[in-house]
Amino acid sequence: MSRFETTFLAFNRWLLILILAAMSVIIFANVGLRYLTNQSIQWAEEVARHLMIWITFIGCGPVLRYGGHIAIDNLQDALPRSAAVALRAVIALLMLGFCACVVYFGLEYMDRTQYQRTPATQISFAFIYAALPLGMALTTIHWLLIVRGYILERRFAADSHFDATASASL
Repeated sequence: MSRFETTFLAFNRWLLILILAAMSVIIFANVGLRYLTNQSIQWAEEVARHLMIWITFIGCGPVLRYGGHIAIDNLQDALPRSAAVALRAVIALLMLGFCACVVYFGLEYMDRTQYQRTPATQISFAFIYAALPLGMALTTIHWLLIVRGYILERRFAADSHFDATASASL
């Protein structure tokens, strides 16, 4: 793995860890306060929901990188190797086009919602919707880092941190 790829993956992982940790602390504190003091944090549910949006889009890239999204491969398995490689090349181009469209329309959506405020925290919805173009831009980078192996051999990245079967055998 190249130095850029290692650093990029570590950055993405730590971003996910920090978002999940913040969400967990907020929810735990809110539940604890609700049962101990009969008071809750007014903004906790809103912020947790927004962090869930962020974790979904930021986590999309690593899941794609390790082949974790749903895929139907029966056609690829039935085709001869050269036709399967051609099909995967078309799929790769379609995925790049999809990511580009999502980034473009996500930025447009951010622009349209920049003056709307969230009810509890009064922050701009543009900050919440920024997860969409940013997450898809990160997903595009993840895809570009593994696309050659996917097209030629239908190979995804391997890593014990994200491989459920490897961690189950430990």
